[in-house]
Amino acid sequence: MDTQNVSKALVGGTCLTENEPYLKLEKRAIKIQSWWRGNMVRRTLLHAALRAWVIQCWWRSMQTKMLEQRRRLALRLYTCQEWAVVKVQAQVRMWQARRRFLQARQAACIIQSHWRWHASQQRGLIRGRYEVRASRLELDIEILMT
Repeated sequence: MDTQNVSKALVGGTCLTENEPYLKLEKRAIKIQSWWRGNMVRRTLLHAALRAWVIQCWWRSMQTKMLEQRRRLALRLYTCQEWAVVKVQAQVRMWQARRRFLQARQAACIIQSHWRWHASQQRGLIRGRYEVRASRLELDIEILMT
């Protein structure tokens, strides 16, 4: 007896007492089929969940890598800008130091020229005491220039 006849007989209200063993077998078969279908659905859902989890893990790792690349790029840009600022500052400081050095050198030259002029004006009278030790003579030399 197939399941369609049994279901028709049950729907029609007729009682098949001689087919009760078949009804029990059919109910058991239906339970086994529903259990098997439930297992298949759960297995399918589990595989789908695992696949989704794998994709999510991959996507998170890719996001982490992209974020790390962005951080490195930002760090490179920052260091390039900082080095540019440092170089500009070094050039400005070098220019300032060179300017101060040139000013100091010019001031020294002016002082030397004034000192030489002053010394040349004072050369009229040079006094000194000189000793010649080779012959054991002592000389007093006075040079007067006018």
